[in-house]
Amino acid sequence: NATRILIGLGLGERLRRNASIPQAVAIKTADGRPLARIPLGDDAERRYGAPYWSIHRGDLQAALIEAVEAEPAITLRLGTRVEDFTVNGSGVVAAGHEGMALIGADGLWSALRARLGHRAQPQFQHRTAWRAMAAASAVEPAFRAAEAQLWLGRDAHLVHYPVKAGTQINMVAIVTDRWAEPGWNAEGRRDELLARYSRWSEAARRFLALPEHWQKWALYDLPPLGRWSDGPVTLLGDAAHPMLPFLAQGAAMAIEDAAVLANFFARHADDPATAMQRYEQVRRNRTARVQHAARSNGRVYHAGAGAAFRDLILRLSGGNMMLRRYDWLYDERVMPPRTQ
Repeated sequence: NATRILIGLGLGERLRRNASIPQAVAIKTADGRPLARIPLGDDAERRYGAPYWSIHRGDLQAALIEAVEAEPAITLRLGTRVEDFTVNGSGVVAAGHEGMALIGADGLWSALRARLGHRAQPQFQHRTAWRAMAAASAVEPAFRAAEAQLWLGRDAHLVHYPVKAGTQINMVAIVTDRWAEPGWNAEGRRDELLARYSRWSEAARRFLALPEHWQKWALYDLPPLGRWSDGPVTLLGDAAHPMLPFLAQGAAMAIEDAAVLANFFARHADDPATAMQRYEQVRRNRTARVQHAARSNGRVYHAGAGAAFRDLILRLSGGNMMLRRYDWLYDERVMPPRTQ
């Protein structure tokens, strides 16, 4: 659903050079026993008309920056803090700059969301995500397979998948936790993480022990907002609909948002308030459904005493049935306006 848009923007070949193509999602228990295998690769591309890629965020950003630099109408200014705005007869003024509209894409802790009148604060979900990278050449062969691997334990899970054309493995370990410090890049101690996985398979523990440096962040969530927009000002991505990472759709939903909003701007070039209202109407139900599905996956992944029942259901379901459950997600046909 996201690669379709990125390819439509002309970024396909640039991204393909650094992307990895998982052939499946391999789901297994904490001791390494297989539970299910969801087909991806060519099967997913035939099914949805677009490829399933795993891409390092830095590679995606580099491709987007190249596209921005090639477009004379875009000026990118970094290091500018935007915490307030004013609306006047000719548009919006923010951080000393004037424009026809303002899009707040400032994430989970959005200042512009609060400025639009939303008082609810993100709520800690009693889980912490740990992230690290490992060279594919350093990991055991089973851990560098061309697939996304999802290990499920009690009150913890582990996800890893290849990035950077298969030369690096991205590792994400998520545990039930009380540590609630806001932020994205607190240092995590490897010995602390390994202690949380002490009952997992030796192979998984050897894998987790490879990176010397881990970063961790507490997971927060926010229920769907009643509104995103006010006149020529709106929210996008996690600012509008924060996603827990249990469906791998946070960035994808922001990409979809951007394409839909661009389409409505193309149709209502002289009326940004109408464009934003239509965008919100189209996006609110879908993003709320994705938020709900991500939360539901989080409960399944951290099943606690119900882990044995969860594992039985996964074995009986089978990979093809599990993929069909997400047709509504991956088959969304959003395209940017320049390709229509």
